[in-house]
Amino acid sequence: MPQITIEYMIMIPMLILQIFLFPLTAGWIMNTWVDSRQTLALQETASHMGSSVHQVYSALNHDSISAGAVTNKLEIPPLIEGYAYNGSASMRESAPESTQILDITLTFMSGRIAASASVTLGQNVAWDQASEFMSNSTHASLIAEKLSNGTILMYFEGD
Repeated sequence: MPQITIEYMIMIPMLILQIFLFPLTAGWIMNTWVDSRQTLALQETASHMGSSVHQVYSALNHDSISAGAVTNKLEIPPLIEGYAYNGSASMRESAPESTQILDITLTFMSGRIAASASVTLGQNVAWDQASEFMSNSTHASLIAEKLSNGTILMYFEGD
């Protein structure tokens, strides 16, 4: 009989620990998985935006295109898993190649998850630093203006 009592004394705390430990572990694993999935979706959207910026720049940079403006309605989802996100971009120079790199950063409104993409552009591009992208805006688009001196001014529209 004493062996059964000792076994119960050892096993009951272990069972109670498992009652609390398994749900906590499962919750932690699910939260990590959801964060990874949302980060991946946001990264894909940032990459798509970068690709759109590069395509518009390449089209306007051709010599046969004269001064004018282009509005590109970005074909990206307004919400990712029910969350709105905003975007910003900043330009930096790449010294050895004398090109400019546009860094696009998307962030969920909660600020918890962010993703970025980089686009290599030529020297004749300018980015309006004040432009802000809002995913759930009805006017969310990319504007590019080719000026008469050959400079291409680009910015996000939509607030």
